[in-house]
Amino acid sequence: MKKPVAIAIFAIVAAYSWYQQDPSAAQDFFASTSNNSTIRSPSAAEYKDRLTQAYRQQLSDIQIEGQGKVEKILADDTKGSRHQKFILRISAEQTVLVAHNIDLAPRIAGLKEGDEVRFYGEYEWNQRGGVIHWTHRDPAGRHPHGWLELRGRRYQ
Repeated sequence: MKKPVAIAIFAIVAAYSWYQQDPSAAQDFFASTSNNSTIRSPSAAEYKDRLTQAYRQQLSDIQIEGQGKVEKILADDTKGSRHQKFILRISAEQTVLVAHNIDLAPRIAGLKEGDEVRFYGEYEWNQRGGVIHWTHRDPAGRHPHGWLELRGRRYQ
């Protein structure tokens, strides 16, 4: 079999396998990359809906972007890797704990209750609403880089 044909077959099989695992993700991908569609960023409500869905379905190990209002600032976790910790109110029904590794990324300076924080990180489900971590660059390059944003400054 010629190389281009083998590559095309491999791509078709891989795409089909991906679609079988999560048809909605494939539909979102194809809709956002279609030549006839306008590429746009999800709205704050769409981010909130995705996080709420992840919580309700008890999902973990998923990369997610969102935003919330700082409800409470907690003491740093100093055991092992140091983490700046705070609770974000995502909706009336949900909060998440943010655990931001300050050994790998700068601390969010001047963070206070009521601040609006945007994030991109890994969501882990728990009964209290979940945890967002991996809000930093992965020095080994094996995990998607995450970030936190406050007042237009990105921390990663």
